[in-house]
Amino acid sequence: MIDRKLVENFNWWFFAVVITISVVGIVTIYSANHGRPEPFFRGLYLKQIIWFFYGLLAMLAAVLIDYRTWSRNAYLVYGAALLALVYTLLFGQVASGARRWIRLGPVSLQVSEFAKIALIIVLAKYFEGKRAGGKYQMKDLLVPGFLTAVFCVLIALQPDLGTAMIIIFVFFIFIVSAELDSRTMIKIGVAGTISFPALWFLLRDYQKTRLLTLFNPEMDPLGAGYHSIQSKIAIGSGGFWGKGLLAGTQSRLNFLPEKHTDFIFSVFAEEMGFIGVIVLLSLYLIVILKGLNIAFRSSDRFGLFLALGIVGTLSFYIIVNIGMTVGIFPITGIPLPLLSYGGSSLITNFFAIGLLLNIEMRRSVL
Repeated sequence: MIDRKLVENFNWWFFAVVITISVVGIVTIYSANHGRPEPFFRGLYLKQIIWFFYGLLAMLAAVLIDYRTWSRNAYLVYGAALLALVYTLLFGQVASGARRWIRLGPVSLQVSEFAKIALIIVLAKYFEGKRAGGKYQMKDLLVPGFLTAVFCVLIALQPDLGTAMIIIFVFFIFIVSAELDSRTMIKIGVAGTISFPALWFLLRDYQKTRLLTLFNPEMDPLGAGYHSIQSKIAIGSGGFWGKGLLAGTQSRLNFLPEKHTDFIFSVFAEEMGFIGVIVLLSLYLIVILKGLNIAFRSSDRFGLFLALGIVGTLSFYIIVNIGMTVGIFPITGIPLPLLSYGGSSLITNFFAIGLLLNIEMRRSVL
């Protein structure tokens, strides 16, 4: 039986903001593909509606199960995600040269999306206990660093550079949030500065080209720079009021690639204009600020770190995706949370937000 006090503490307006963004996403997906001749693309919004209801079920599960249960089973969750990533590398579905999906009955799931949540849970578990004798030192970061590196390597091998970047960022969130001594912070900063240039040699040729065309997409306007150029044209052509729903020319004439996933913000900005973008960004800001409020008012350290991991990851997705569409960041294939098409992304985001609601609900009853 559900505690009545928990139900009373459910944050309905926060829930309403999340639902609003998701519904806007469904409408934008419909608008992006309504004029295409292929029935598959025209029907994507219907699939997103189905994923939406699956996401609600995931959120319901996250709300009903005491979030502290995930602390007690954190390493089991991590192990299950690890096995799923290994299985994906060996037997996963291949699409566009990447092996990122596994088939479960009639649906395909991107395991790396769920692995991201598993990592947040296990790192929150590790850092929930204060270190005896003072602040964390470099040796204390070996275990969480190893747990992160394993996931990062497995995801990068798929290859999925965008999610691998997020995995690294999740680890960064936790080491910044934890109590590190000054020497450890200096060592991490120096190590990161030295190793960052070496990452260039780990990139594939097409990834290097994307970086080179970041600030000068005109050097390859029909190749690596095409996505960025068309995206900026779409956003700019929206003007102040936008062209209106179903009226975006860049989208309707198929100049804009990946318009229902990576570049859905460009579609929205062209059709809804500056005013629509301000409203959308305001909704995202509410989600982030409320998430931070939940984190810092949490009744325990596990809730604090769990919420910070979730909010930090959502923020990273939002900033990088929008930055990518306006030409600030390279094209990485990172979706816009709750707005872009994708079942795995929508379900994991709903589940993560359900955890935030859970932390807030149980704060006053612990």
